[in-house]
Amino acid sequence: MKQKSHTFSLLFLLPSSVFAEVVVLPTVTIEANLIPEFNQQKENPQNYSPLHGDGGEYLHNLNGVSGSRMGGHGIDPIIRGQAQNRLNILLDGAYVHGACPNRMDPPTAYAAPKSYDKVTVIKGSQTVVYGAGGSGGTVLFERTPPKVTADKPMTGNVSAGYSGNNQAKNVHADIATGDEKAYVRGIVDYQKSENYKDGAGKEVRSASTMKTGYLIAGYTPDKNTEFNLTLSKSKENDVLYAGAGMDAPESEHELVKLRYKGVASLAEFYYSNVDHVMDNYSLRPVAAGAMRMRSPSNSKTYGGRVYHQFDLNETSTWLMGADFQHNNRNADRLAGMPTMGTPSNLQSLLWADVTIQQVGLFSELGFDLSDSDYLKLGLRYDRVSSEAANAQQKVMKVSPNDLFTKYYGKQADKKDENNISGLAYLEHDINNNFSLFGSVSRTVRSADATERYLAANNSNSMMVWVGNPDIKAEKHHQLDIGVQWHFAQQNHQFSTFYNRVSDYILRDRAHGQAGILQADNASIYRNVDARLWGVEWESQFTLSDRWSTQFSLAYVNGENTTDGRALAQMPPLTGQWAIQYQHDNWHLRSTLHFASKQTRVDDNKKTGSGLDAGETAGYGVIDLAGDYRVNKNAVVSLGVRNIFDKTYAYHVNRANADPFNPEATRVNEIGRSVWLNLSATF
Repeated sequence: MKQKSHTFSLLFLLPSSVFAEVVVLPTVTIEANLIPEFNQQKENPQNYSPLHGDGGEYLHNLNGVSGSRMGGHGIDPIIRGQAQNRLNILLDGAYVHGACPNRMDPPTAYAAPKSYDKVTVIKGSQTVVYGAGGSGGTVLFERTPPKVTADKPMTGNVSAGYSGNNQAKNVHADIATGDEKAYVRGIVDYQKSENYKDGAGKEVRSASTMKTGYLIAGYTPDKNTEFNLTLSKSKENDVLYAGAGMDAPESEHELVKLRYKGVASLAEFYYSNVDHVMDNYSLRPVAAGAMRMRSPSNSKTYGGRVYHQFDLNETSTWLMGADFQHNNRNADRLAGMPTMGTPSNLQSLLWADVTIQQVGLFSELGFDLSDSDYLKLGLRYDRVSSEAANAQQKVMKVSPNDLFTKYYGKQADKKDENNISGLAYLEHDINNNFSLFGSVSRTVRSADATERYLAANNSNSMMVWVGNPDIKAEKHHQLDIGVQWHFAQQNHQFSTFYNRVSDYILRDRAHGQAGILQADNASIYRNVDARLWGVEWESQFTLSDRWSTQFSLAYVNGENTTDGRALAQMPPLTGQWAIQYQHDNWHLRSTLHFASKQTRVDDNKKTGSGLDAGETAGYGVIDLAGDYRVNKNAVVSLGVRNIFDKTYAYHVNRANADPFNPEATRVNEIGRSVWLNLSATF
């Protein structure tokens, strides 16, 4: 049975400030033909740059993957111009939904990269296995059983790193003990950083502290079977955000997960709880004329997945399974006078006891049509139910239902949706060096808690932000075509995609559009038709036994076809060019990151959404790095990011959740930063 994973190109597309990526960081692959793998081998992460403090920061230098920055922590990934729950992000099989309505804590904020053994990025819709939606892609942060035996009952790695610009410190330890039948694994990770300075020497609010711990107990009766229990807790403190009117003095995440994994089957169940607080006074001075604001919030998620893969014959397989997910969110906003203590006057029910439940059934058939042709067919059904139990509760004489009625003429009645998704994937090998692949897919995504039920009220209508309880699920119809070819000293891959979206869920401003009853510039949600298309190119050349070079490009174009304007938050043409030298125990690398200017924006809140913070200029930034393997167990790594101290920012930005300043804000990237990392394995 043919199963291919297109992985070569990502060996040089790992975060550029980290060096010797193939050996020392979690394995990163892109899957273009995905039937779940059941026997993955562990790659111990040993080296880690203190600059990459969470999963979003780690991912956003991969080709075709961007990230919106609000501060130094909580980078929200964007794949093919799509973000938030247009991406399925699983932390070792669990869905973790953050508790901040403005996504200060996306799922990747709770993923310390070095705590995982493998990261898989699936671009576009290539499988129906990992949950509903995921039209932009799927990211899997995964762990594999440690390699412990009776003769080698303990294994692990420890590291410590420091970055000068932001005084970032990282200490990490991953230790496992056991034998072929059972193991216990403990992981601790500590990260602390101060504000960094951009290329102009301006201080950017980006400080944070994060402590994470995992305890994993596993039973492995044979090499193809594993039972494990995972307990984890992470705590974030004093997280500062330059791109928001509030900071996060504290966030806590707890996760419990059970898993059975066999040679062709899997069953896993998880429970996740996130408590988050943001305010505008404990970590910054209150702006003149503003009130003290505080927003405590909570997100509880439990769910699971089961599936089994049958071998129908020597050339075909059939995978079938089911999953479910139940998420409940509550968020309040409280106000108080600037001279008072903790605010206690309830001002808005941001999430009024919102529950979204999804139950899915899925199936995938894989066929070897011939020695050179492989076909995969997938089908998925999802039943999605949502409600806001406290939408009728009055706050300052206004309930969430009053806001929904004012802007949409609808109230938050219970909503049920029946969604059908599917795909067909075909791969054809022309010869041993050339292969073609293509897919057509339909992906249906239901609105999340913010898009459907957010209720942020304000006396100034431009600072009102209200979800749409009657919003329709968006339907993505996507075509992917690609080719990859390789010779003895080079590898290449080119792909293009076209995505036509019906009922795209657009965050917009109220201008009296169809279905919008007000024209007061409040932030609202409505359905439009849209299309996205893009191209990606990756090449790798081996110049000699010591020298190699790699080049990559990615471009995405998004259009709101209903209104004839650009979709906001679309990254421009971006790319990387890297040159590497490796000899004996030395590995050196220079990387040029570049982006073109972006003039296709939606930055006028009086006529459009105003989500873009304006046009951006192009840039080119060079990183240098190297490592030296002292012996088979120890590595010393040193790097310089942004060596010429360039002042630049990625085009994508976040909308501001400050009730007194809703302007979109773009945050500059870090200036020149020298970093050092020491790591050892045993």
